[in-house]
Amino acid sequence: MRPLPLFGLPRRRLLLGGATGLASLAGLAGLTSPNEAHALPAKALVFPRDRGAHPGFRTEWWYITGYATAGTADGAAGSRLFGFQLTFFRSRVDETQDMSSKFAARQLIFAHAAITDVQGNKLWHDQRIAREGFGIAAASEQDMAVKLRDWSLTAEGTRYSADLPAGDFGLKLQFDETQGVLLQGNKGLSRKGPDEKQASYYYSQPQLATRGSLQVEGKNFAVTGTAWLDHEWSEEILHPDAMGWDWIGMNLLDGSALTAFRLRARDGSTLWDGGSFRSAKGGLYTFSRGEVIFKPVRHWKSPLTQATYPVEWIVRTPADFYTVRAVIDNQELDSRQSTGAIYWEGLSELIDSNGKRVGMGYLEMTGYAQRLKI
Repeated sequence: MRPLPLFGLPRRRLLLGGATGLASLAGLAGLTSPNEAHALPAKALVFPRDRGAHPGFRTEWWYITGYATAGTADGAAGSRLFGFQLTFFRSRVDETQDMSSKFAARQLIFAHAAITDVQGNKLWHDQRIAREGFGIAAASEQDMAVKLRDWSLTAEGTRYSADLPAGDFGLKLQFDETQGVLLQGNKGLSRKGPDEKQASYYYSQPQLATRGSLQVEGKNFAVTGTAWLDHEWSEEILHPDAMGWDWIGMNLLDGSALTAFRLRARDGSTLWDGGSFRSAKGGLYTFSRGEVIFKPVRHWKSPLTQATYPVEWIVRTPADFYTVRAVIDNQELDSRQSTGAIYWEGLSELIDSNGKRVGMGYLEMTGYAQRLKI
């Protein structure tokens, strides 16, 4: 699962056309659909087509997270460590599908980008939103090619390219596949709740060899590192009783890949859980319900939103008992100007049951500031 902060905006009146319509895009994302979701059928994912957009589905996202160093590639003394994330979201607006106006916002494109400057103890983030069309926003159905104004994510063969310039920071990175695609769940059909309709088509591409440049406060850093790609699309994710989720995607130093997540109920208990572990040799174990347990160890309270997040966890999986620890506490993102959600998403260390750091990746936590709505 790419746990994502999708579309938790309040319901607003649907406005279309001109500047007024553009100003109301955030409101469109929160509209509930009149169409009832149904259980998704199992199907074989086909590439490169399934790297592209699936506009017949209500929600979709392309998500890349990773870590990179400037100076030396192995994180030795003298190098500077960064975390980074970029996400493009697509949302189908059901209420506009039958409208004939070319201004009708049938599909919305959102994007988030962030850099964690570990040595500077600071998170930089930005966001975008626009309706698809008019040369401003687009998501190809043929292959991965998503554009939102001057932000883009594209694929060519086994290489992905991302260019996301922002105000005080920017990312210009290339990612090369080093392993085969990881199909999450049941061969790419990932269950997300007690009802069968709470599911998504979901694949990952761990252990992406990363190089390029990061910009922070006018300074340009040539970087190398490792990244993780998630691509997911669905009609329905959250059960009505779900508040949000906790999720990790971790690249292990030996080449293995770990995914673990849980959906939280209103009382904090686990409504659903899952994930997978793929060894460096390619052996895949998909976790069954009840095999993943998240136990919070240490909390951090946001001075901005007053939300309290667990920033250190014990995560029990069939692969091992792990400690997941944020590299810096303040990695909260406020996306109320686009997707409407407040969430925590940041670079974290993975430590095994022997106390050894065995990997790094991203931890995401939603539904702590307010209930997430999808």
